Amino acid sequence: MYPIDLHVHTTASDGKHPPSEIVRMAGEGRMKVVAITDHDTVNGLPEAIAEARKFPSLTVIPGVEISTDVPAGEVHVLGYFVNYADGGFRTTFEQMGNARKERAQKIINKLKHLGIHISWNRVQEIAGNGTVGRPHIAEAMLERGYISNFKEAFNKYIGRGCPAYVEWEKMTPVKATELILENGGLPVLAHPLTASDPGALTSELKAAGLAGIEVFYDSYCPEEIEICREMALKNDLIMTGGSDFHGLETNVETPLGGVMVPESSAESLFSLIKIHQANPR
Repeated sequence: MYPIDLHVHTTASDGKHPPSEIVRMAGEGRMKVVAITDHDTVNGLPEAIAEARKFPSLTVIPGVEISTDVPAGEVHVLGYFVNYADGGFRTTFEQMGNARKERAQKIINKLKHLGIHISWNRVQEIAGNGTVGRPHIAEAMLERGYISNFKEAFNKYIGRGCPAYVEWEKMTPVKATELILENGGLPVLAHPLTASDPGALTSELKAAGLAGIEVFYDSYCPEEIEICREMALKNDLIMTGGSDFHGLETNVETPLGGVMVPESSAESLFSLIKIHQANPR
């Protein structure tokens, strides 16, 4: 387990472990910094921050991962040091949560026409208090034996370009970047190589105020890391990274703290947020 992980999910969205358990795992694993970055929700942050008080050597960064829309796919923007108590900020994600529910129901209906019968009630049970997402649908499919693992669900049925995939209304990457800055946080482009033209997107978001880019990510190979590193250097961005841990499949998924993220990544974020807090927008 490496000491820094800046991309982690909990049951507040589509992760398997509650926020307090994630913090406990990080603390007991002697990690130094972990960022809780659930999809389109900040509901798990109060619990995570409260649990962090039990581990003085661990710093928990309150974050979020915002789903955004681009013509050729989907881009995610991470927000670090967000003010999760802000009412307007929370309302934005409540509205996105409603859109996610509508999307999930449409996916379930498409799956039905493909001969895959899972119930909306069961997907809600799996999601619990978290934001409903495609991993919850995949888990329901796995329970019924329609697939042998989570990746199969995305590769064959519910991933982009697959027969049960459904688009949903999201904000643009620039809007997400601006939203995070207005809230007082630091915006960082997540897993940039999922974008069709990551170089152009990175430059566009830099102009909007992007602070960093995820370089050390999940299963990126050395060549991919180097591509991201070059984009970071070209745009004078902080190089961050993380596992994108969900806790869904221990034999497949990168574990918590499973990516080597330089301590300088966290140090640079801490230094920049101090500057921003001293000179608010």
